[in-house]
Amino acid sequence: MNFQTQTSKAVSNVLLRHSLTIFVLLIGAQVAYSFQNTIVGVVIDVNSKTGEQQRMAMQIAAQRFNNYSQNHYINLFFRDSGGIPLQAASSAEELIIKKKVEVILVMGTWQEATLVADQGNSAQIPIISFSSPPMTPPASMQHRWPFLIQMAKDQAAQINCIADIIHEFNWRKVIAIYEDNPYSGDSEMLSLFSEALQKGDSQIEKRLVLPSFTSLSDPKGFVLTELLKLLPLQSRVFVVLQATFPMITHLFREAKKIGLLGKDSAWIMNEGITSMLDFANKSVLSSMEGALGIKTYYSTSSLSYKQLQEDFQTEHAKPGSDALQAYDSVTLITKALERMNGKSSNSRVFLEKLLSSDFNGLSGNIRFKDGHLFNTPVLRVINVVNKEYKELDFWTPKFKFGKSLKILKDRETKDDYATNISLGPVVWPGGLTSAGPKGWKLPTNAEPLKVAIPINPAFENFLKEGPPKKYDGFCIRLFLEIIKILSDKYGDIPYEFESFNESYDKLLLNVITKSHDAIVGDLTILANRSKDVSFTQPYTDSSLSVIFPIETEGSMWLFMKPFSWEMWLATICILIYTMFTLWFLEHEFNPDFGGPLENQISTTLWFAFSSLFFAHRERIRSNSARVAVGAWLFLVFVINSSYTANLSSMLTVKRWSRRDIEWLKQNKLSVGCENQSSFVKNYMIDVYKFHPNQIINVHGEHDIIDKFKSKKMHALFFESPYERVFLNKYPRDYTAITAAYKFGGLGFAFQKGSPMAKEFSEAILELAENGKLKSLEEQWLTPPQCSNSNCSPETEGLALSNFWILYVMCAFICTICVVLSASSQT
Repeated sequence: MNFQTQTSKAVSNVLLRHSLTIFVLLIGAQVAYSFQNTIVGVVIDVNSKTGEQQRMAMQIAAQRFNNYSQNHYINLFFRDSGGIPLQAASSAEELIIKKKVEVILVMGTWQEATLVADQGNSAQIPIISFSSPPMTPPASMQHRWPFLIQMAKDQAAQINCIADIIHEFNWRKVIAIYEDNPYSGDSEMLSLFSEALQKGDSQIEKRLVLPSFTSLSDPKGFVLTELLKLLPLQSRVFVVLQATFPMITHLFREAKKIGLLGKDSAWIMNEGITSMLDFANKSVLSSMEGALGIKTYYSTSSLSYKQLQEDFQTEHAKPGSDALQAYDSVTLITKALERMNGKSSNSRVFLEKLLSSDFNGLSGNIRFKDGHLFNTPVLRVINVVNKEYKELDFWTPKFKFGKSLKILKDRETKDDYATNISLGPVVWPGGLTSAGPKGWKLPTNAEPLKVAIPINPAFENFLKEGPPKKYDGFCIRLFLEIIKILSDKYGDIPYEFESFNESYDKLLLNVITKSHDAIVGDLTILANRSKDVSFTQPYTDSSLSVIFPIETEGSMWLFMKPFSWEMWLATICILIYTMFTLWFLEHEFNPDFGGPLENQISTTLWFAFSSLFFAHRERIRSNSARVAVGAWLFLVFVINSSYTANLSSMLTVKRWSRRDIEWLKQNKLSVGCENQSSFVKNYMIDVYKFHPNQIINVHGEHDIIDKFKSKKMHALFFESPYERVFLNKYPRDYTAITAAYKFGGLGFAFQKGSPMAKEFSEAILELAENGKLKSLEEQWLTPPQCSNSNCSPETEGLALSNFWILYVMCAFICTICVVLSASSQT
């Protein structure tokens, strides 16, 4: 009985245990059936600061999803790429073969992403990349890697934002600094940056390429050596496009030591560097004081962000934009899984669900077009101040800078493209706050502005040298006025002159080779010269003129030309009318006008005509006749004086109307050209088609006069500024005609892209506006030796319109005298 009871209990216990086991298995099978397990591979540089944040953010996102999801479960498998593309590709292959991952997140360089994308194409699984090339069209990449999803930040927007900052402060030259990474698209990034700068007439003066930090045995010493090479350069705008955090630390510390973070300097950092400031210590931020940076804008007011921030704070960190983007990548996968309806095994459907996602993530709106993230990037300009950074203005590609997002949205609503909002206020390196730094190095006593002076101008009015090495002239006085303006603006600007007796084309090589900073002189601005140097605003215009010696007119009818034909006709008429008046008033009472009618007429005519030249013999008896003769004599005095003056002028007038360039070529006459003006000689040969044998070189004012007087030269081709000086000195001996061709004017030359050229140009405009430039021209180039009217090229005959009132008055007085005499006789 006891045995049977014991046996029954044993059997019951065995059955119970089996039943429980079967129940547990059934529950497990049910759970396994109800949850879809998705394996996600992540290829990341786990040893980097950015990689640590990205890994933490993805783990938090996966954990939150797994906690509330009733259908899906995500497993994250991390593999270290080490920043090496081949290692990243090997890690991706392992995840695909051994872990059977359904999607891979690759967070590294573009070259890593392309190699992993090739693995994705072979296995037909989606690859989500956090990098992309700056310039390659998305459509071509989608065709090559159909399973690649680019969840990358817009590099082109970042580059354009930096370029807009540079254009905002009118900086013309910048120095691009980046740490060499053989696995990233440095060349495309630099090309994009160069193009963006050129839109605002700026350029990269130098590219400082730093080797990979891990390859340097003495990074501190190497960085210092490379930065010392930048000291001679004029630019003080530094743009750090790409660098690791250890390299950034050494870069700014050494730059501050040697004075590259002074009041003249500006430093701008790209997004990749700015994102690392969240975990930079105070000493590093202290060396970066005054630097600007850009970062992707994201809202910090959402509940999800605050929860993520709390989780990060427990790890003594703060989530940056890279962490938010990593968080959103896991969210992208979870939202696609929720819309899969249990079909996660279909990779193409999974890819379509990923690409059709549209939601607001922590890093912004997540939406795709042609396989890449498609949204309007909103960037934020930051300023490193007081060992931390503060956020300044917002920036969008369309409307540029704005103090708030509301302002940018209002401008978008109004479609307002014209409003220009300045960036700031900014605290710059050296504590400068009043205005933006110049961005270029000012001359110092140790390194003064080196100015080349040509001492062989056509006229000493422009430049002259006196002992001991004293220089004067229009160009020197203008230069000193400009230096005075710039000194008031920036402080003392040291300079030193060095004279050269050589052609201007050779002298330009001194500026091109950078042995001198500038050329101050009568330098003509030409297109081919502008390719190699930067010219200032022209201080005077310039065109081509032709100078001829004056010759007297030899016409046999020259004596008739002082008066126009109307004037001669009116004079003859008034003479006859005056004669008739005298005859009527005198022939009855005055025996001098008596006798036969023929004698009366001849005597009266002789009386009227002879009064033009000398006193008449006949006496006038009536008062009326005296009045008429008085009016006639006044008219005679004016006519005689005017005729004499105009005839004297015409005796020395030039025959300019028959002398021009065609006349010179047809007669194959010799023409002169200043031997320093090689481009003028080329114009004469190439444009005007003069034979080279017709052209003779002249040098200086005295040589010109000698060749004209000796008839060795019949005309001289001169630039208009020299022509004005020459004719001002010899107004009665030479004249000029203006050719059709114009040049760019006369100006000063600086090294290509030099900011000093812009400063000098603004000063020249200021001098032109306040009248000082005109005063200098009148003092040195065209002193008042003759006026334009006295140096007129042609003297015209006097017209009746100048004297008609005298003729009318004389005729009127004669008529009144006749009427009064006739009325008294009746």
